[in-house]
Amino acid sequence: MGWTHYQKGLAIMMVVTGSFNTLSVKYADRQVVAGDDGELRHFTHPFMQSSFMFIGEMMCLLVFKIAFCYYSRLGNGTVDTSNLTKGSRTFSPLILFIPAACDMTATSMNYIGLNMTYASSFQMLRGAVIVFTGLLSVGFLNKKMGTREWTGIIFVILGLLLVGLSDFITMKDQKVNTNSVLTGDLLIITAQIITAVQMVVEEKYVAGQDIPPLQAVGWEGVFGFIGIGLLMIPFNYISASPPFADNPRGTLEDTVDAFVQIGNSGRLLMAIIGIMLSIAFFNFAGISVTKELSATTRMILDSVRTIVIWAFSLAFQWQKFHYLQLIGFSILFIGMSCYNNVVIPQLVRKCQCRLGRHNPPADEERVVNTAADDLEETR
Repeated sequence: MGWTHYQKGLAIMMVVTGSFNTLSVKYADRQVVAGDDGELRHFTHPFMQSSFMFIGEMMCLLVFKIAFCYYSRLGNGTVDTSNLTKGSRTFSPLILFIPAACDMTATSMNYIGLNMTYASSFQMLRGAVIVFTGLLSVGFLNKKMGTREWTGIIFVILGLLLVGLSDFITMKDQKVNTNSVLTGDLLIITAQIITAVQMVVEEKYVAGQDIPPLQAVGWEGVFGFIGIGLLMIPFNYISASPPFADNPRGTLEDTVDAFVQIGNSGRLLMAIIGIMLSIAFFNFAGISVTKELSATTRMILDSVRTIVIWAFSLAFQWQKFHYLQLIGFSILFIGMSCYNNVVIPQLVRKCQCRLGRHNPPADEERVVNTAADDLEETR
């Protein structure tokens, strides 16, 4: 069964806006702008970037409310059939509080790590979420993993090691601060543990609620923004040094300095606006793809996003090409495909079928659009 135009639009939206979001964050990190003390510095404000991301997610709730009011006034039942508003309206928003808290923590750690490492490595290392999600699913959801799942996890770990090795070699060639980049990589991998917790919680408590995608993203944005806003109060007084922070006050976050830098640079302002808008569309598209197609389809599209980010980083010389990263990504993709039972397993079965070893399964043609019941949430 082919995809509808709406599903194709969601897939394209997810790849484009997801790639644009990561590149916007990295572009903002690379800007050197005068701060509160007049000194030129890189924009090292990961917690402020997280707050802007949650503002973008909150916009989805506003769009939902506008669409809901519009379709309700039509009085023709469109409110229950429109892709923007259909779904349950009896859930409690508090059910999204824990996922939002996980999202807030993971996003902040991801942005700190992204500030220290390469954009393509950041996207590839996020594949570690499969390892932690699989292990947590066994422990807390009582799921059983077979040979295919364990094989996928082993391939993912091998791919991650090769990506990390390529970063180390690239750093040596470019004389980059090794400790900073490796710390960034470790922070990104650690953030995937938090993301895995979020995914397990969503599968256990949120997946069956049939929450409208715009509303789900919007409420997570509300809780996330409130949380990161409260945390930034003490962060403005906690001492920190580079590479974790670089501002006139020498604190973990300097909100005033962040706004001064944004006001002093039109490019930085455009990057911030890009972060807000792209994350709103990306999260809506991601959740919609999971509901309309499958979580495995979302995984494939996320892999396409990694290729786009990597190609852009190479084209604009944000990093240099190293063959180990290509090998690492290929192995990582094979691992993700094996774990989610898409693409690679189907190709293996098709080859076995042509060799006459067994009859093909009825759903062999559905390589990408495979059924899945996970509600995956990614940033």
